[in-house]
Amino acid sequence: MLLVFDIGNSNIVMGTYEGKRLLKHWRISTDRQKTGDEYGMLMNDLFRYQGISMTDIKAIIISSVVPPLVVPMVKMCERYFHIRPLVVGPGIKTGIRLNYENPRSIGADRIVNVVGAYEQYGGPLIVIDIGTATTFDVVDENGDFLGGVIAPGIGTSADALFQSAAQLPRIELVPPKHVICRNTIQGMQAGIIYGYVGQIDEIVRRIKKEMGRDMEVVATGGLARMITKESATINHVDHFLTLTGLQALYERNADKTHELLNRGEPGRRGEEDE
Repeated sequence: MLLVFDIGNSNIVMGTYEGKRLLKHWRISTDRQKTGDEYGMLMNDLFRYQGISMTDIKAIIISSVVPPLVVPMVKMCERYFHIRPLVVGPGIKTGIRLNYENPRSIGADRIVNVVGAYEQYGGPLIVIDIGTATTFDVVDENGDFLGGVIAPGIGTSADALFQSAAQLPRIELVPPKHVICRNTIQGMQAGIIYGYVGQIDEIVRRIKKEMGRDMEVVATGGLARMITKESATINHVDHFLTLTGLQALYERNADKTHELLNRGEPGRRGEEDE
């Protein structure tokens, strides 16, 4: 059984796979202060609740955009699963070309999303990850990454408005029934949500115009379903896109991982706790 971790700025999403089949999945808050032992105890509780044994896990892959959490999570995997995980980063085989000025500066989550999206939907397509930041990644018919756009996330924008304007309250992100609103909270909801939808649709239209073709548009992230209901350009919502990409990346690096096992480098299955 394969265990995959997607460590984002706001949430950590995890899943277990048997081959290509997603068996279980979890979402927890990202906490930069937690130690490897604390995450280990949390994983033990989640596994026990679902009737899974930690010894069922034979391999682990991690993608992270939170550098301070990589070492604690690796140590957690070594101590509680007796496995050194494969970490998405420079040197990993992605199977895609990165048409970017500095490929090392691309967030691991963007690479994983591109791999997962092409695996599921083919190309060309636009992958939108609606998270702390909103990223638009362009994939060609060969599954290669052509570049994209980075914008503030909807939650980030809402928090900035609340923190910068003393008289405006923190609001729940749900779309109001009307754009012309008769109270402050609904007015903020309309401005943030419909303004955000307009931003997404306009960026998608500009990408399609620049590419000179129509393209499928896939959205992922915690608020993707709500935004998609209001959007005129998003075709699919896939909450497990990153997990799919991690599973595909592990398969593409399976030979390398086994080689590292023999050499005793990261990727090796630990023989004892450290």
